[in-house]
Amino acid sequence: MPSSVPSHRISVAPMMDWTDRHFRFFIRLISKHALLYTEMVTTGAILRGKDNHRYLGYSKEEHPIALQLGGDSPVALAECAKIGEDYGYDEINLNVGCPSDRVQSGSFGACLMKEPDLVAEMVSSCKTKVKIPVTVKHRIGVNGKESYEDLYHFVSKIKEAGVDHCIVHARIAILEGLSPKENRTVPPLRYEDVYQLKQDFPDLPITINGGIKTHEEIKQHLTKVDGVMIGRAAYDHPFLFSDVDSLYFGSKETPKTRESVLESMIPYIRSVRENGGKVHHVLRHILGLYFGERGAREFRKYLTDRMHLVNATESILESYLTR
Repeated sequence: MPSSVPSHRISVAPMMDWTDRHFRFFIRLISKHALLYTEMVTTGAILRGKDNHRYLGYSKEEHPIALQLGGDSPVALAECAKIGEDYGYDEINLNVGCPSDRVQSGSFGACLMKEPDLVAEMVSSCKTKVKIPVTVKHRIGVNGKESYEDLYHFVSKIKEAGVDHCIVHARIAILEGLSPKENRTVPPLRYEDVYQLKQDFPDLPITINGGIKTHEEIKQHLTKVDGVMIGRAAYDHPFLFSDVDSLYFGSKETPKTRESVLESMIPYIRSVRENGGKVHHVLRHILGLYFGERGAREFRKYLTDRMHLVNATESILESYLTR
């Protein structure tokens, strides 16, 4: 029976080059209920591309799944939101948090924190086109617009426009002088600002993101906000999610073992390979499965020594499980 707990209670952050469809299939084997996000897909890639399935395709097992869009044109975003809804996505998410130079050069991502009226128009435009939730993932600010008052003004604007849910990375983005990696660690975390948002907008679902790595931290945040989004920890330590369904969604199912997850990956890898994909495109995402466990290093070495071979197949996992 599906959980009555909102799917946004626990989610996996959208991460460029990481949360592709192969990783999402893998993490879904570990948690049935956590909300998954695609990598950011730009409006240009969708509207000018000739192969939307390359950018928008996913496995039915990945639900619930949100499509994250990047762009600064309300009209283009609305058109892409409709395409995403037609593809069967459960949510449309607008990227207002990425600080990379490539994103800034396109005038979207975190730099849109400086333009709350435009983001509100983006939200409103998407809301007119789709029936599924339209959400925004954003920072608590950017350099030059980094006070709580600035954040409050931004959220009030997008709330008026009808945003269904805000996912807030509890750091400002520094748009000049820091790399995207540094922007995930250098600006200090300001969780209290996100907590204050929830107090000031009690009827707006708020999810917190940034530096969260353990169940103890997740449980503490859930006393203050509606949801927790996990980023790098979900990738580095995916089996953290083995307890998510029971702890936060009321599931009574017995969690899968790591070995059963690997067994379930075998037919998936076979299908990927038979459709022209490379084995290492999948296996690179599962190297953290035994994080913190005895034998973790050996597992990583076993896969990395074999997955790039020209004749690599799903037999790598079969031989690992029967070694």
